[in-house]
Amino acid sequence: MPVIVLEARDFVSPVFLVRTWEVLSSCTTFSLAASLTAGELSQHRYRTTFKVFCMFVWCFFFSVSLLIHAISALQFHSLIPISWKNLTMTVAALGALMSLSASVLFPWMVMNREDVRPRAAAAAAGSCLTFLAYTTESLVLRTQAPERRGYMGSMTGLLKTLQLWGGCQMMPLAVKLVTEIPGGVKPWLFWMSAVSHGVCLLMALITVVVIVGDFAGRCYLPFDRFLAGFSLTGVLLCMLATVIGFTNILRLKNLGPNELVVMDTVVSSITLLAYTVDLAFSIKLLCDRSHV
Repeated sequence: MPVIVLEARDFVSPVFLVRTWEVLSSCTTFSLAASLTAGELSQHRYRTTFKVFCMFVWCFFFSVSLLIHAISALQFHSLIPISWKNLTMTVAALGALMSLSASVLFPWMVMNREDVRPRAAAAAAGSCLTFLAYTTESLVLRTQAPERRGYMGSMTGLLKTLQLWGGCQMMPLAVKLVTEIPGGVKPWLFWMSAVSHGVCLLMALITVVVIVGDFAGRCYLPFDRFLAGFSLTGVLLCMLATVIGFTNILRLKNLGPNELVVMDTVVSSITLLAYTVDLAFSIKLLCDRSHV
């Protein structure tokens, strides 16, 4: 089978240009961040954890974006047995959310110094440019016709991406909190919160894999009921994690601020909102179909 490459006009298309921007900015960002020494970062106790998280985000989405870019240029996506439009939309939206997290954490980490080194400031700026690149691709893909952007480009699909982002954010925080439990807080609360986040992350991953892999028609249950059940479970688990988070904040208010507990509670609240809105959409869809 002959290899088909993009035509000349495709190399100046918005999608091609913005994906090139993503690859260049993410590569530059993690290269600059990797070259930083310990003295160029703040002395915050969570410095290593935040840097590893940011490096993982930049490296992972650089690799995925480069692969998508190459497959699109060679027009090989028709040979891959997945929903390409849902995959690209998921990567773009999740890349924007994860890059946003890195663009908040990394500058906060490097700016927490009296003197900011040029390479650290350049890496922080590169992270912000990476976030803008993925956001731009998401907007470009969202402007396409519904049949071209796929399910993940709809409002419910974006909510699924937000749920996946919440799970990806919470797992490192939950592991860190479980291993470094602050004094005055009962350990079982953090374990219960960690299990809740783990189940939510697993449900979000299963949902995205089913959609991207085009397995919805092979499910034993109707797909809309399948999603409604996951949304209801996510609401209950995230509500539990959010209540635990606010309880821990109240317990620790006299012991000084704990950034991990606050971040855990904020992300839990955002994820709870995503699951709640998603559940409302699922119930409305079920009701509309029952009246048909």
